[in-house]
Amino acid sequence: MSGGGGGAPWNPYGGGPQPGLGWPPAPPGPVRRLTFGRLFNPIAVGRAVFTPSRPDRVNDPVVKRVQVVRTVVGLIAVTWMLLSYGAAPDADAVVDDRFGQIRTTLIALGVTFPVAVAVFIMAARPPHRRLFLRRAAKPAGALLALVTTLAVPRLITGLGYVDENTDWTASAGRVALLFALGAFLLWLAPFALYGIAQALVHVFRTADLHETVPPLLATLLVWEVALFDVFRGAYEGVPLGVRVVFLLGAPLTVTAAAMWELRRLRTRHGITLRAALLR
Repeated sequence: MSGGGGGAPWNPYGGGPQPGLGWPPAPPGPVRRLTFGRLFNPIAVGRAVFTPSRPDRVNDPVVKRVQVVRTVVGLIAVTWMLLSYGAAPDADAVVDDRFGQIRTTLIALGVTFPVAVAVFIMAARPPHRRLFLRRAAKPAGALLALVTTLAVPRLITGLGYVDENTDWTASAGRVALLFALGAFLLWLAPFALYGIAQALVHVFRTADLHETVPPLLATLLVWEVALFDVFRGAYEGVPLGVRVVFLLGAPLTVTAAAMWELRRLRTRHGITLRAALLR
């Protein structure tokens, strides 16, 4: 069945003709329904929360491999640089530095995400504007889930529930609370790590909004983080030439990968930003 005017195919997920929105749909991936038993599996929950799931989304395995390789190579390169040039004395310092940058990225994303999504939605013409507004709920939920997950341990200690003076053997209730907190944190750790990895690869499942959003948002974020690194004096003690390479390497690499991804979406799948916005 086709919509009126131009014979564009009818998209049941958008309620009307949807040129440039990844139609016809790619074969659907496995359905990630969360049963009660799967709630005890942090990876299964993380997969449901942090990976895109829109049924008509284009799922290009080549693009996915490039995203994963880009993320892994970037992490390995930065870790090698920090250890090789003494910018971090040990592995713990490397982990602290990476989590510090992740916090910076989350802060940048927390500010940039609503602004970028609002601009994207406002730039679209009806009926896509309403469609994109509905689709923004899942990416926003993924961002909120990860921010909340990373804040929970600090919140528990900050509210005084747990400190170095806590006597866990004072009562059976406190012993039970200790085991409950331990089990919760054991579940939370792999969920958070998996969520961080998927957030880096999928840019907080913004492909659920539209396929062109992840490469555009990733490019914007990586340049923002590079500017933060410049202002906070990241990689001190590293030779100037190497420092410049690492400060500019990630933004330039991510930008090149994003341009390649946008071109592949256009040439292989007929998906463009202009068509998505009905411009």
